[in-house]
Amino acid sequence: MDIKGFYFKNLKKLLILPIGLIILSILIISYTYVKTGDFIHKDVTLQGGISATLQIQQEFPELEQQIKKETGKDVLVRVLTEFGSDDQKGIVIESSSITNEELKPILEKITNVEITNENYSVEETGSSLGEAFYKQMVTAIIISFILMSLVILIIYRTIIPSIAVISAAFSDMLVTIAMINLLGISVSTAGIAAILLLIGYSVDTDVLLTTKMLKRKEETIENRMLKSINTGLAMTATTLAALLVGYFISNSFVIKEMFIILIIGLIVDVIMTYILNANILLGYVKKHG
Repeated sequence: MDIKGFYFKNLKKLLILPIGLIILSILIISYTYVKTGDFIHKDVTLQGGISATLQIQQEFPELEQQIKKETGKDVLVRVLTEFGSDDQKGIVIESSSITNEELKPILEKITNVEITNENYSVEETGSSLGEAFYKQMVTAIIISFILMSLVILIIYRTIIPSIAVISAAFSDMLVTIAMINLLGISVSTAGIAAILLLIGYSVDTDVLLTTKMLKRKEETIENRMLKSINTGLAMTATTLAALLVGYFISNSFVIKEMFIILIIGLIVDVIMTYILNANILLGYVKKHG
């Protein structure tokens, strides 16, 4: 049996995959909320705290564990490298629970390096400012969904196809956030921006599929679906290729965070668009001729 025959024969059975992912994601996000009091792991830009940079070429692979052992508090240690190479130029320590006064003597003790204004700098984000950033980003996501829903309703003027597009995009975001939590990624303002970008891309593939199935009348519904799937998968594959290259080449932590969120989201989008949304649309079209 070819791929086309397998796909249409087992399309309803394949629904277990997106439904299972949605249920699992709800459980993961709920656990995160119970454990941390929020739906995601927030970094210092959203939660408040310090981001200290120590310019040093010497490597300290156990630095994060050593600081945690000394203070009993959570920290995140990142290595700064030269652009286009793996040469270390410094270390960044981020924490929402340690003050700069606590961190400096511990760093001097572990690294045996005298910390001065020339080799050490610190940025502090207040908890209220970080919370304000977070609320603004969440508000932006909610508004984007509302506006997106209105546009979809205006375009198709039918409830079921519009709900299918919106539910697929929402499920894509839901599962992506759950995967981020599962991987232990602390989300920054850049990460929230990546989620907003993901919503737009997800809607793009859903609109392509919906338009082919509802607006076009030539050929059979199955052939129209396949043409949409071929185009959508080609778009996703090229975008994934670009993101993967960027992720492995870039030394920027912010870019890596955005790219990994988009990579996860695009993979999930394939499942939500061509299994969940496709099932809803195929049933709707067959029922309404």
